[in-house]
Amino acid sequence: MNLAIRDIRYNLGRFLLTGLGLGLLIAVVMSMAGIYRGLVIEATTIFNAAGADLWVVQKDTRGPFAESSRIPEDLYRTLAVIPGVQEAAPVSYQNVQVEHAGRPLRLYVVGHRPGGLGGHGPLAAGRAIGQKRYEAVADRSAGLGIGESLELGRNRYTVVGLTREMVSSGGDPALFVSLADAQELQFKKSNEAIRNDRERIEASLRGVTRLAPALAQRITATVEAITQSTHIANAVVIRLVPGADGRDVARRIEAWKHHTVLTAAEQEQILTRFVIEKARRQLGLFTAILLVISTVIVALIIYTLTIDKIREIATLKLIGAPGLVVVKLIMQQSLALGAIAFAVGALLIHSLYDRFPRRVVLLPADHLALMAIVAGICVLASLLGIRRALAVDPLQALGG
Repeated sequence: MNLAIRDIRYNLGRFLLTGLGLGLLIAVVMSMAGIYRGLVIEATTIFNAAGADLWVVQKDTRGPFAESSRIPEDLYRTLAVIPGVQEAAPVSYQNVQVEHAGRPLRLYVVGHRPGGLGGHGPLAAGRAIGQKRYEAVADRSAGLGIGESLELGRNRYTVVGLTREMVSSGGDPALFVSLADAQELQFKKSNEAIRNDRERIEASLRGVTRLAPALAQRITATVEAITQSTHIANAVVIRLVPGADGRDVARRIEAWKHHTVLTAAEQEQILTRFVIEKARRQLGLFTAILLVISTVIVALIIYTLTIDKIREIATLKLIGAPGLVVVKLIMQQSLALGAIAFAVGALLIHSLYDRFPRRVVLLPADHLALMAIVAGICVLASLLGIRRALAVDPLQALGG
């Protein structure tokens, strides 16, 4: 006869209701772990799709994801002929907020040379960008369909392809456009800004204009050409020749071209350790708090169940039952409660995780680890009830 099972049957309604409540808490813990995994994967999806071994960015920066970086677009031509470099391509990245179909839409715009490095990787539907201007590939999470038109800046773009789960570290859906389109969107000034700049330059050259009008006009034209140029990139991505030493190529570029070069491993570390560091720590702290709360709840429940059967425990002691029987009774009930809670939590999170606004990644290894943690919590929480049960006086069975 298993006393734990008989006692659970006797209090089945309360036991199941308690397991259901604890299961909701376990589901939240599972979701926190899944959101953390999702954060790491989301932070590296665009980086991995770029297919780069080296990232050349503005000197003394850690761009283009962690901070701003601007370099000349044509730098890629020089880098492409360096020994060890197989392919080089300029890319740009920026966040945009637009109104589309009467709703706000936040996008992470990626500019790349169609067919080159820095693109979107395999498509879920449609085709890749086939012309230099006004075509785009969007992620499914943006809610855009193939053939749909989207207005960005001064131009309208037609969605010709769709990707799956390509988002920024902030969770914004990616929109891939040609580099020329992205440069115009990010770097080209509005007509009002151009007029203001021209007036400011002319005002500063008034003295020169009176003395040498032709020289002043040439200076104005040169400054305008420099300030209004859109031939800028946020980074140049490089794919190395198989077997090439990446660090040797990086040192050569930094020595001769005066730019910062990050390896793929360094860029990934920046994304996973610094860009999402605060979110990662917050999720970890929240998960730890929930586990502590779960331990306290289980301890209080098991202690309450133990108090409810003090007379039965005293009777067991009175007839000579060893203390191990009492310990097994309480421990088995605690583990059964944990098993019910874990099953409820797993069932709930697996049925709802695809409805979360951010990606939730549930790995079997995480489930096994959480199962072990829940078992440890149940064992630890049962100690309070075991201590109380072992202190029961057998005479209490006689009403004394």
